[in-house]
Amino acid sequence: MLEDFHDSRPLSMGVELELQIVNKRDYDLTPCAADLLRLLEKKDLPGDIKPEITSSMIELSTGICQSHQDVIDQLTPIRDAIVKAARKLDVGICGGGTHPFQHWSQQRIFDTPRFHQISELYGYLSKQFTIFGQHVHIGCPGPDEALVLLHGLSRYIPHFIALTASSPFVQGVDTGFHSARLNSVFAFPLSGRAPFVTTWQDFTHFYEKMTRTGVVKSMKDFYWDIRPKPEFGTIEVRVMDTPLTIERAAMVAAYIQCVARWLMIEKPVRPEEDHYLPYTFNRFQSCRFGLDGTVADPVTGEHRTIREDILALLEKLAPHAAELEAEEACNQVRALAKGQDNDASWLRNLQDHEQLLPEVVRQQCLLWQGTPSPG
Repeated sequence: MLEDFHDSRPLSMGVELELQIVNKRDYDLTPCAADLLRLLEKKDLPGDIKPEITSSMIELSTGICQSHQDVIDQLTPIRDAIVKAARKLDVGICGGGTHPFQHWSQQRIFDTPRFHQISELYGYLSKQFTIFGQHVHIGCPGPDEALVLLHGLSRYIPHFIALTASSPFVQGVDTGFHSARLNSVFAFPLSGRAPFVTTWQDFTHFYEKMTRTGVVKSMKDFYWDIRPKPEFGTIEVRVMDTPLTIERAAMVAAYIQCVARWLMIEKPVRPEEDHYLPYTFNRFQSCRFGLDGTVADPVTGEHRTIREDILALLEKLAPHAAELEAEEACNQVRALAKGQDNDASWLRNLQDHEQLLPEVVRQQCLLWQGTPSPG
């Protein structure tokens, strides 16, 4: 049975980041999650740190945040605690949507019943799920409003992908993509977009039909790009790669918050099923070409680059950014849209210079601990 949609403060935020654990010999992934978590379990931090599906990754999460600065203020001590614990184990921590040269067959499933169940169900895909994403939760005033917001935000999925793309390399190869990570997510049968329902009653009916088939046992079985999280009273945006710095992670969270406020208050477009017609095309363009990808407006049919689309939207978001104290985040978004490198371009340029992927990962670790920032 689907649980009730809990109360939450509208437009509050929560941020989750999946992180890579690497050794300091050749900077490949290393299965140290359990040891790292033991060192961190008694730390008094504003959020949480927990295991992920394989033992070379962990996930951090903030508590409830209200503003861009609040996200930074919570992420900073969590990051610092993880980095300090990693030093004790002589391992490195970094962001990035994929590790550039790890091999999935060498990964180990973290020892929890749920992760073993996933491994039994999905086979080798579970180890190939050693990829690293950012999730952003946005508080909603009610369940119907959450579903309407989910569909409204879906139009801007290419923005969120392109701004955080950080996975150009897979298995030692330059894929040509800015976000190759999302190709791995697409392999799962319940990935992609959520069904077009706009009331919680209809969503509950859909959920009950899915559970009746035995395909779905809980909301965690849906790997949608955006999904409702009734236990938190939020919708969860899941398409972003983990950025290389907490500053960029906070930037995109605040940008999503601004877009959500604009959609909630101004209601610029009434969501329709036909708005999803160019969804897969737009999503692919952002994964493949990043900010230089092309998006099709589902209402007007106009085509423009993601850079142009972001700059046009920022003009509409300005009063909402001011209300949310997110002007600095939007200025960072503007700088990226006007030509500053995203993380994928930074990684690709670094590899062109160094010609050594372990050195790229070493510098990713330096970035994550705060010196200096990409772009």
